[in-house]
Amino acid sequence: MDEVKLFGFWPSPFTRRVIWALKLKGVDYEYIEEDLPHNKSSLLLKYNPVHKMTPVLLHGGKPIAESLFILEYIDEVWPQNPLLPEDAYERSVARFWAKFIEEKTRPMWEFFHEFGEEQQKKIEHNMEILRTIEEHGLGDKKFLGGDVISIADLVFGMVIHMLAPMAEVAGVKFIEADSFPRLHAWVNNFSEQPVIKDNFPDHNRVVEFLKIRREYYATLSHHNH
Repeated sequence: MDEVKLFGFWPSPFTRRVIWALKLKGVDYEYIEEDLPHNKSSLLLKYNPVHKMTPVLLHGGKPIAESLFILEYIDEVWPQNPLLPEDAYERSVARFWAKFIEEKTRPMWEFFHEFGEEQQKKIEHNMEILRTIEEHGLGDKKFLGGDVISIADLVFGMVIHMLAPMAEVAGVKFIEADSFPRLHAWVNNFSEQPVIKDNFPDHNRVVEFLKIRREYYATLSHHNH
């Protein structure tokens, strides 16, 4: 059995989705925490010389970088508990939403770096993205992939453990039961899955981490005006 190692950064949604995938598959792995902001290890730089970022999955000594590719790799190598539907059409739909959410993830965080009018613009932008996923992504399904968690759900998981604490720190609300009933139900369904619930970053620790970031952005914003 080739050994599996995961180089990650604890608050990162990109690392988190890989942890969930490995846990859903029941794959044993060694986790190596990287100090991304201050001190990247020589191994991380060796295994991901292009982006120099986490996550990196090391399987039998071979590195795979970029979380979406890692998820697809995990799904191909360990076929149990598939992360993509069997049906070709449904599989393409799950991939579509995974890519859509992946592309929108970083822009969705931008409200957190902004203040005043700029922040309001970014919040409205987030609401549009969430509305698109509510209406076209979820529809009447329990998960983005249908009845079971798919790659798209793992990618969208960031709204719970990163976007929600960001909103809390910035004093904003995004997914409310009255404005986004389907997304609100999805959040409950997803976070209640034992594998997801048992492998969540500590909420208070994430909030503390984000408060420091927010203060840093506030200082920058102050200097720039």
